[in-house]
Amino acid sequence: MQQFILKLQIWKDQKGQDLIEYALMAGFVAVAAGAIMPGVASSISTIFSKVASVMTAAANT
Repeated sequence: MQQFILKLQIWKDQKGQDLIEYALMAGFVAVAAGAIMPGVASSISTIFSKVASVMTAAANT
């Protein structure tokens, strides 16, 4: 019974939801900016590559 209650509490927890929504919105804005201004596309690609490498390093520690 305790495991069931714990699972329900996890499903109700929405603490990180806002952060994920803001990150998705920032990603959409970056993609739109890259589509509209091709010169910015390489800068955006570099930024996303750096973010991905930092996240990978954080996940491995």
